Amino acid sequence: MDFEFKDKYDINDLISLIALLRAPQGCPWDREQTHTSIKNNFIEETYEVIEAINQNSTSGLREELGDVLLQIALHCEMESEKGNFDFNDVCDELCKKLIVRHPHVFGDKVANNTKEALDSWDSVKESLKGTKTASSKMDSIPIELPALMRAQKVQSKAAKVGFDWDNQDGAFSKLNEEINELKVALSHNSQAEIEDEFGDVLFSCVNVSRFIGVDSEEALKASTDKFITRFKIVEKLADEKGIDMKNSSIDELDDLWDKAKEILKADNSAINGGN
Repeated sequence: MDFEFKDKYDINDLISLIALLRAPQGCPWDREQTHTSIKNNFIEETYEVIEAINQNSTSGLREELGDVLLQIALHCEMESEKGNFDFNDVCDELCKKLIVRHPHVFGDKVANNTKEALDSWDSVKESLKGTKTASSKMDSIPIELPALMRAQKVQSKAAKVGFDWDNQDGAFSKLNEEINELKVALSHNSQAEIEDEFGDVLFSCVNVSRFIGVDSEEALKASTDKFITRFKIVEKLADEKGIDMKNSSIDELDDLWDKAKEILKADNSAINGGN
């Protein structure tokens, strides 16, 4: 094996290591991978970076960033094998992009605050990509993004050209309207109509989130985590009381749910009081 073991490795070592792993004498699994076969790995590793950030874990962040870098190196090696581009070409293009899109740093433009810096970035991006209309900017938003995140970005693009409510009252009214339309769809018992109207309800919820200054993706994530935490307590209470959850009434389970909320509220009060 033509590889030098070291006490400290750098990016060049990583690139060489990936090439070795995909070589005939390397790893069978690595050799078989394609852009498509590992695309979900990329998504998973990215979310693990976010988890490390949310947990404020320095060691976790270092490890997970390495896993993301592994994905990048693998994709670059696949293209290098075809003679298309390599890791250095990616770095070169990125550096050139950053220089061009920061005329307020490397050119004669001025940006005195974050808003002006973002406006400068967007202006250059629009001129390069030809995304001058609001709809073309919406099209440039990746369809693979989480649905709530994509909806919020699309709505923000519309808002920038004035297609928006004057205040949150309009957004709430639209939400109520969509909920009523969903109820009508349910009465028609048409699955296609129901799905369509339910999507409109979710889209309207995202609209409300913008006006009240809430990130819809993060808010739903937090609520899901909260549900899991409470549900664990419900299961524990049911086990202690000898209650079979599958055969219990919703009223009995709802009573356990309320008790779980009380327990968590008491725990949080004790923690906050301790601080």
